[in-house]
Amino acid sequence: MFQQSAQYLTFMLASEVFAIEILRIKEIIEFDGLTEVPMMPACVRGVINLRGAALPVMDLLARFGKAPSPVGKRTCVVIVELEAAAQHRLIGIVVDAVNEVLDIAAADIEPAPSFGAGIRSDFIHGVGKVKGKFVILLDVDQVLSFERQGSAGVAAPIPPAKPAADGRGARYPTAFGAPVAA
Repeated sequence: MFQQSAQYLTFMLASEVFAIEILRIKEIIEFDGLTEVPMMPACVRGVINLRGAALPVMDLLARFGKAPSPVGKRTCVVIVELEAAAQHRLIGIVVDAVNEVLDIAAADIEPAPSFGAGIRSDFIHGVGKVKGKFVILLDVDQVLSFERQGSAGVAAPIPPAKPAADGRGARYPTAFGAPVAA
């Protein structure tokens, strides 16, 4: 059963507008450099320190087979929660700029096109029609899945989240396995 509408965070990548469901967004942080990690897929820019945990950061443009995003004044990292095999993982994505949060009615969402979008159709949840323009709604579990990176990008299995020893709430493993407080 579909919801009447859902909220999406919209952002820019190479002059295109993309969106991710707001419930999957944990936070948005300023792009303040990162540490490159050898032997990672080209779309993984490196890691950042998020409250003591190494959090991988993916470049969506590179993931889509294009040149990596240039860093500008409005470049930021959106921390996204992935759901895989009943586990929650956090990963950062580099975006050119964050725009706004939009309510998009289910009736205004078309199925993913089978061609012409410039990215794989399984990466697209749908296409939202907003104010006479189209917004590409991404399926973050598909786009950010390390299992879909190819043989060079397959990550080792990540252990499930463990309860926080300090009692401060749930802790989620990053794609590298280090827990981050919620």
